[in-house]
Amino acid sequence: MGDYGSSILRLATAADAPALQRVLFDTFDSTWRPNISESAALAYVQENRPAAYVGSRGLLFWVVQVGSEIAGFVDWDGDFINALHVRSAHARQGVGRRLMDHAEAEIAHAGFSSVRLETDTFNVRSQAFYAARGYREEGRYPDEEWASGLTTLLLVKRFD
Repeated sequence: MGDYGSSILRLATAADAPALQRVLFDTFDSTWRPNISESAALAYVQENRPAAYVGSRGLLFWVVQVGSEIAGFVDWDGDFINALHVRSAHARQGVGRRLMDHAEAEIAHAGFSSVRLETDTFNVRSQAFYAARGYREEGRYPDEEWASGLTTLLLVKRFD
């Protein structure tokens, strides 16, 4: 595990927008681009979807900052986790776990009995991460976001 004792968990600020977009482009390149069609990848870049997402929800993100770098973020609404992104340089070093611990605690504190999220069938690393946290598959359906023939999994974790 990296030196995350010096990391900070905090709410994102407007000044974080460029760094948050870099996180999204990094995870796009390392996770999504190899698994989607070239036209879907081109549309993501040309439409600058990270800027649109950060512009609409970025001030709701919780981030882990390591030194001066945003290592990752989590975004949720109600009981649904919209996104968990960790820069590839910080993967498997506790950043995702810290972000999910925070999101799940906040969702439980808000009175929800479970938390939901989606991942795709190709993303076996994320499936293993969530399974280890107690998430179970409760649905499967076509992923229409990428128009690349992918299948989305609905994962749910019930709180005790």
